[in-house]
Amino acid sequence: MWTTKKICIVVLITFFSPLIVRYLIVNSPVSGESRYQILHANPLAWLSNRADAPVANPAEYAQVAAVVPAAASSSLDSGDSSLEGLHWLDTWNHMKQFANITAGLPHATQAINDARTAWENLTTSVHDASSPRKEKERLCPYSIRAMNASKSEGSDFTISIPCGLVAGSSVTFIGTPGSLSGNFWVDLVGTALPGESPKPIVLHYNARLTGDKLAEGPVIVQNAFTASNGWGYEDRCPCTNSNNATEVDDLERCNSMVGREEKSIMNSTHHTGAKQGGKSSTYFPFKQGYLAIATLRIGLEGIHMSVDGKHVTSFAYRAGLEPWFVSEVRISGDFELASAIASGLPTSEDLENSVDLEMLKSSHISDGKDLDLLIGIFSTANNFKRRMVIRRTWMQHDAVRNGTVAVRFFVGLHTNLMVNMELWNEARTYGDIQVLPFVDYYSLITWKTLAICIYGTGTVSAKYLMKTDDDAFVRVHEIQSSVKKLNVSNGLLYGRINSDSSPHRNRDSKWYISPEEWPEEKYPPWAHGPGYVVSEDIARTINTWYKTSCLKMFKLEDVAMGIWVNEMKKGGLPVRYETDERIYIDGCKEGYIIAHYQEPRNMLCMWEKLLRTNQAACCN
Repeated sequence: MWTTKKICIVVLITFFSPLIVRYLIVNSPVSGESRYQILHANPLAWLSNRADAPVANPAEYAQVAAVVPAAASSSLDSGDSSLEGLHWLDTWNHMKQFANITAGLPHATQAINDARTAWENLTTSVHDASSPRKEKERLCPYSIRAMNASKSEGSDFTISIPCGLVAGSSVTFIGTPGSLSGNFWVDLVGTALPGESPKPIVLHYNARLTGDKLAEGPVIVQNAFTASNGWGYEDRCPCTNSNNATEVDDLERCNSMVGREEKSIMNSTHHTGAKQGGKSSTYFPFKQGYLAIATLRIGLEGIHMSVDGKHVTSFAYRAGLEPWFVSEVRISGDFELASAIASGLPTSEDLENSVDLEMLKSSHISDGKDLDLLIGIFSTANNFKRRMVIRRTWMQHDAVRNGTVAVRFFVGLHTNLMVNMELWNEARTYGDIQVLPFVDYYSLITWKTLAICIYGTGTVSAKYLMKTDDDAFVRVHEIQSSVKKLNVSNGLLYGRINSDSSPHRNRDSKWYISPEEWPEEKYPPWAHGPGYVVSEDIARTINTWYKTSCLKMFKLEDVAMGIWVNEMKKGGLPVRYETDERIYIDGCKEGYIIAHYQEPRNMLCMWEKLLRTNQAACCN
């Protein structure tokens, strides 16, 4: 009898063990629910089922539908498209009308197409990542070194930049302009847009030591290029153009010393402009036969070049060309390159060695819970460091920790698989990211504003919604109390209000607006993008207009919000524009409630001062 029981037990264990093991694998924290769901989900399937939906631009929609066939990719299981539990895709699931609102947004259709490709590559990669070591190999590097660099005559030297550049990144190259002409150039090359060739150039830095048709002496020429628009307007140094009088990140576009006569008695291989005997010479940062150490540094507003420790030029970003876009650095021409290094590259934090991981996680917002305030932060996929420093600083406010205020990062996909892999790990770890169904081109940031409105009125319920950036330091309690004191529950636009602004008509401006996009001379009142708040009714109306394909897109997101609010005002909504001078849009001043353009190290310092003194002190 006992033998029979033992046999039965062995048979039962043998039969059920595989089922138990499978259950544990599928539901384990490491490779379980999130991984299982992402492999068996197709959140872009809605793009292939648009026949019954209203289409604002049929021709444009046809382009989208053509590249999104029925969800039968080998990397996705079309038999189960449930995304329940993937809270980082909550907003994504409500954005099924995006194909209807592409008018007025450059690269909108391509961004959706690219997102589908990025998603499929991501799911395939997640499926293949079977070991921790393989995951580790995909991490974005902090620096890339090319020591003893050399290139054959007439060829280019190229450094691949796998995860793009961010503010604080730099590229340093050491070498000597050659004896033939000494003319050389450095290109920061971006990822090619769909259907466009050649690749865009975020910065073309050309040192012409022998001059050109417009200059007898040596000159530096900077420009940018896209296949659709060609080359833009040249920035020349030295130059008497009035455009050179404007600054980039508070630095001269062209150092006033370049091209100027100077007296010197120095005779050094590092002194590039001097002649012996104290005779007059013209300063120019590069000289044939003399070694130069040059660094291109990525700033908030543009790209800066320093040579031998001296600032030389600054180049403002051109429309649609952002540093995250850079995929390679090319050095060409008559230049004997010794070495090159790209450093300060974007990389995520090592989760295994994070001592404060649990403290940094955000809780899921339960259904039916009302929020006092939702703060939506614009962030690009490779800005890992900025998101981490916000988690460690102003996201630790009591109101955020106790759940009366929720903070979420709104992030589009990246064209680079490594970045998307890290973004996926970050999103499921911290629970504070909303991944959006498009690639994050700058011209599409208005979609992020819409996403905040959708999330704040469709996924959760918030009395007020705030938009800010990942380089802004926010005093959450002060924002809360300021809005509460106003006692305005409807029709509120609170921020740094601009009631007298006009469109930029310079084609090379990052904020260029054509007469076709906005024919009027003035904009309606709008609040500057680093930080503004709207009441729930405004956000809900925007969401409704979006669902009915009535929402007009405008590529400048803060101005777009002003345009939408103005339309509501015309429709009879009593609108209250409330400006707050403590919102600083160009840096930090004592007493701030929002300080823009803050580096991660500044945020840590500001948070420490706020905790220690309870005073809003700057750390510039």
